[in-house]
Amino acid sequence: MNSDLRTFTDVPARLDRLPWSRFHRLVVVALGITWILDGLEVTLAGSVAAALQISPRLQLTAEQVGLTGSAYLAGAVLGALFFGHLTDRLGRKRLFNVTLGVYLVATALTALSWDFYSFLLFRFLTGAGIGGEYSAINSAIQELIPARLRGRIDLAINGSFWLGAAGGALLSVVLLDPELVGPELGWRLAFGSGAALGLVILYLRRFLPESPRWLMIHGQPGEAARVVGEIEARVVADGHVLPAAPASSLALGPTHRVTMVSVARTLLRQYPGRTTLGLVLMAAQAFVYNAIFFTYALVLSRFYGVQADEVGLYILPFAIGNFLGPLLLGPLFDTIGRKTMIFSTYAVSGLLLAVTAVLFDLGLLDATTQTAMWSIVFFFASAAASAAYLTVGECFPLEIRALTIALFYAFGTLLGGVGGPWLFGVLIASESPREIVLGYLLGAALMIMAALVTLKLGVRAECRPLEEVAPPLSRG
Repeated sequence: MNSDLRTFTDVPARLDRLPWSRFHRLVVVALGITWILDGLEVTLAGSVAAALQISPRLQLTAEQVGLTGSAYLAGAVLGALFFGHLTDRLGRKRLFNVTLGVYLVATALTALSWDFYSFLLFRFLTGAGIGGEYSAINSAIQELIPARLRGRIDLAINGSFWLGAAGGALLSVVLLDPELVGPELGWRLAFGSGAALGLVILYLRRFLPESPRWLMIHGQPGEAARVVGEIEARVVADGHVLPAAPASSLALGPTHRVTMVSVARTLLRQYPGRTTLGLVLMAAQAFVYNAIFFTYALVLSRFYGVQADEVGLYILPFAIGNFLGPLLLGPLFDTIGRKTMIFSTYAVSGLLLAVTAVLFDLGLLDATTQTAMWSIVFFFASAAASAAYLTVGECFPLEIRALTIALFYAFGTLLGGVGGPWLFGVLIASESPREIVLGYLLGAALMIMAALVTLKLGVRAECRPLEEVAPPLSRG
């Protein structure tokens, strides 16, 4: 390429050298809240499942409860694809309020549902908003967090899904208590609470800049440098001393025009191994999580006799285990490394899931011990699932990062997630423990298979700049 057409930027190196500061904490809170919202939504949907079945207006069957879970995931898939494309084209920040607005309106309408079909539609739209958030937020977080901390921070943020899950579990206990609110009004207030939390997020996101990395690859290197300068000033004002200015400089050529052909060429010809890895990781964790968690309340009520207003008490320790996994194991992804830790977390969670299935089949579990086993299994599975999002985000070029995240999330969820809640709803409706066991064993096999694929195709991306892991398509 003619050197006259190249521009040079030190934006990535300047971002990666920054010390941890109040600015980074704002990024974590204002953007990471997306996973809390998703956890809140998914947990509420599971916790109020029994209440939806006895609701005078809805009266959902077990199959319909599973189908609404699938509708939520289908909406998330389409939302991720649509908004993911716009995020790469129009910018990370511009899409923040759009996707959040879709979520706010849809979850508020869910609380006003009057029959099964309206509930199904509004759950689909709520999922679309959350799916759109996934692509915009994941890409922005990885582009703003220093490389040496990217693994642990990304896993912790993805794990915060379970803070929302814990909040949803506690909220459902209160709102479904017949002596306080009652099931019919309670499930409506439960979904409306998500809209209230979203309003707070809208305010926080006003203080976040556009991703400088996105600016630099869209023909705005000067604006990118200016934004980095503002971030550096905020870090210094927070009392930190900046390390010496980086000597490294990235050469960029003309802005790459993203088309579906160029995306396909990048994924299938330039990075076929990473594409296979991403699909396997996303599909395995999507099946296990969506199938089991969306129908967990039904298992508790159908096989263990747990009352609707008590389901949240059993989901709470399950949520805590899921949150602690990425939080405590996350630093190891930056020290021991991505490949070793992804293999370990997928393999261990798969083996433990198989053991749990056998114990369930033998009738050796009750509601308490079932919850304890799930908490242990998903301590590892949660870190594995978070690592899947980390992998598909950092292993492909900047120009297609958001769309790539959306594509892998979409295909992984379609392959392993959308049918999962419906399938388990049908299995539970059969009231046969043996059929439930077969579903659990299928999930275990998928997790172990993903671990083996990681041994072959895993990428060592720990502590490396994003531009080194996957050079920009517009590099000079």
